[in-house]
Amino acid sequence: MEVHQLQMLRELGDLGSVKAVAETLMVTPSAVSQQLALLQKSVEVPLTRKEGRALVLTDAGRVLADAGAAVVSAMADARAAIGAYHDSPGSTVTVSAFHSAGQALFAPLAALLALDGGKSPRLRLADEDVAQEDFPGLAARYDLVLAHRMEHSPEWPRDKVAIIPLADEPLDVALPAGHPLAARRELKPADVVGQPWVTSRAGYSPADVLAAVVAVSGRPAEVLHRINDYSTVAALVATGGAIGLLPRFTARRVLDAGVVLRPLAGVNSVRKIDILARPETLKRASVMTVCDALRTVMTGLAGGTGR
Repeated sequence: MEVHQLQMLRELGDLGSVKAVAETLMVTPSAVSQQLALLQKSVEVPLTRKEGRALVLTDAGRVLADAGAAVVSAMADARAAIGAYHDSPGSTVTVSAFHSAGQALFAPLAALLALDGGKSPRLRLADEDVAQEDFPGLAARYDLVLAHRMEHSPEWPRDKVAIIPLADEPLDVALPAGHPLAARRELKPADVVGQPWVTSRAGYSPADVLAAVVAVSGRPAEVLHRINDYSTVAALVATGGAIGLLPRFTARRVLDAGVVLRPLAGVNSVRKIDILARPETLKRASVMTVCDALRTVMTGLAGGTGR
């Protein structure tokens, strides 16, 4: 068996299709299938099985894929030991972020790295707003993945990705500036559950928090709009037709004088923002330079003055 074959098996386990593996590794699907077939010939137990049209790993396949990940990480250690993994100043680092994080962090990140006079890594940025369980899989496509999850939700799979905590960010109640509740310093579920709402689609943080508000108050909520884009949510709140939930730090750039944020007490409204990466990726000096810059930008953002 070859290292590149183990890598393909690993990617198949994380990405879920031969097509996705081919796109990530920039080869043809037939090349992926051919290498997986050669790998299968070198072992006596089935590594994959068909589930409908999908090709998934068997238990033996997952064990071998995990072993392949360990091999890739060991090779990264070996390169680091001889200095071959020390990136040149022009190395490229790919970063993905969910929409609100990209909106808040990408421009300051690029500006901060540009201060180094061309010595910093080159960035390739993308926004990927996916459900929580899909964030770890993005680490197959990007060096760094900015991901979020609610504090009480399942943790990231540490056997698949390394985790660098970036921030604990509360979701606050977003109100029109002239709303009677805007005069209060803090709001409780009973104060807001009866209001008309704009929230996210199910499976995303605002919808999770609103569900907790409903559970604690024991009353249903009137949801008028389901919108994931925070700038649109802020614009709708500003018109006075509904209230919403917006993240305290990363939504700051989309707020205007017509919207105020108030803390929500009585439910857990904190989401964790983390950087996810393949363990071997973090052995690259250029990647760690970008991680440090992201932490600097987030620290500045979280330390700013909100409404």
